[in-house]
Amino acid sequence: MKNILLPTDFSENALNAINYALHMFEESACNFYLLHVVKSSGFGISDSPYMISATQVSDVYTQTAKARLKDLSNHISTTLSTNKKHKFYTIIDHNFLVDSMRQQVAEKNIHMIVMGTKGATGLKKLIVGSNTGDVITKVHCNALVVPENATYTTLKEVAFPTDFSMLYNIDILQPVVNVVEKHAAAIRILNISKKDTVLNTDQIKNKELLEDYFSHIDHSFHFLTNNKVENAVQCFVESRNIDMITMVAKNLNYFQHILFHSKIEKISYHTDVPFLVLH
Repeated sequence: MKNILLPTDFSENALNAINYALHMFEESACNFYLLHVVKSSGFGISDSPYMISATQVSDVYTQTAKARLKDLSNHISTTLSTNKKHKFYTIIDHNFLVDSMRQQVAEKNIHMIVMGTKGATGLKKLIVGSNTGDVITKVHCNALVVPENATYTTLKEVAFPTDFSMLYNIDILQPVVNVVEKHAAAIRILNISKKDTVLNTDQIKNKELLEDYFSHIDHSFHFLTNNKVENAVQCFVESRNIDMITMVAKNLNYFQHILFHSKIEKISYHTDVPFLVLH
């Protein structure tokens, strides 16, 4: 039984991410936890007996949120999900988003977080400073980021950017292996360097271990040279019609270049390609 956390703010892109998760796990037995975090910091505070207090406003909002979350759960279970092994639970929490999700991950033994992200400017720009960016870097749980324009299709090609600088633990890579095996997809291991360089001894060893680990899966290695890693990844995604990108969060060198590039670039990410972050 898989435990999937689905944070929602009742937006269209959050619903799209939920729908994507339902398709991705359509044949699996899953507990889906719908989480809505109530923000109380925006409520005004008054000591006047003739004015509504912040607590009263918060209580009203919480009751409304509970009703909306229950309606959403009913809609999903009766309309969107066709698997009787899908169970849905609702959670309302008063907390900071990251703290709340950390708590739910620990208490519910969450296997994966699936959350939507919004924006037409591209994945690498829209994540910077957003809730999504906080979650995938500060909550140690595998997370699937689903852009607002993403539509679920059977996975055929999964890109795995790496600089071969770290020795990956087998347990960390297992989730992407599960995804690839389930869909009989291929994994494309992508290395991008700023100039023509030869892999050092450690990189060669790590590459060989990856090759051995993925030996039973359709896989291939690709080496590109580009001064801007994020641009090279996008070109690769577009040229091969990649269906999903996956990366290990601990591989900060690549991770930061691809998702948290500080400069504004004209080129933007394929906003319909989901991003699986492995912890």
